[in-house]
Amino acid sequence: MAAKKTSKAPVKRAPAKRASGNRRRKTYARKKLWRWALRPLRWAAYLFAAICLWVASYTVIDPPGGFYMASEWVRLGKIERDWRDLDQMAPHVPHAVMAAEDANFCLHWGFDLKAIGNALASNAEGRRVRGASTITQQVAKNLFLWHGRSWVRKGLEAGFAVLIETIWSKRRIVEVYLNVAEFDEGVFGIQAAARRYFTQNASGLSLTQAARLAAILPDPKGRNAAAGTDFMRRRAMAITDGAQTLAADGRDECLK
Repeated sequence: MAAKKTSKAPVKRAPAKRASGNRRRKTYARKKLWRWALRPLRWAAYLFAAICLWVASYTVIDPPGGFYMASEWVRLGKIERDWRDLDQMAPHVPHAVMAAEDANFCLHWGFDLKAIGNALASNAEGRRVRGASTITQQVAKNLFLWHGRSWVRKGLEAGFAVLIETIWSKRRIVEVYLNVAEFDEGVFGIQAAARRYFTQNASGLSLTQAARLAAILPDPKGRNAAAGTDFMRRRAMAITDGAQTLAADGRDECLK
């Protein structure tokens, strides 16, 4: 009697298919997780690129103003401002402002480390001193940020200062500063200040007049450039001497 043929049971491949599907799902989940993780970095890169373009645009476009200027316009109803290129100002105007606010402007890259060290040491000793903000930092604050004391604003100011020093020329930095700085309540820029205090254009300012205008920059709402006080006379004389020294020792090279 012939033996019966036994048929082999079919091989079940479902587990292998399930394992392959699980691997695909895990791979997809990892990719999705990476996309979610990288999304904030991608948006941060977009924001940084936009800020760089914003700063770079002002190398060829005269800034219309800043957040602080806009807030003063809203508060007062109007402001005085009339843009002037650096070549339209008396040559000693930038020298006077540098002597008053940032004597080492041509020598640093946005931060005067020596001035910062002196300010920190004086503050530690309990003595009140002026801040160590450079002209570049003041441009960053006046043009791109808000006024007020906070670590957030100071951090953003430092970042903008680096970008400004990287993208702009030193001449452009001074030019913009002299057009956005506040010289009195609602008075912005050297031309408006010259007209307000001396009924003079920025191109016709004398060194003494430029020094008096520079003297009020730390406290534009509390000082008067035309005042005949002993303080204003002494301060203007000191700035005049400083401006002449800057020109004599070559610390104005970046303006040429």
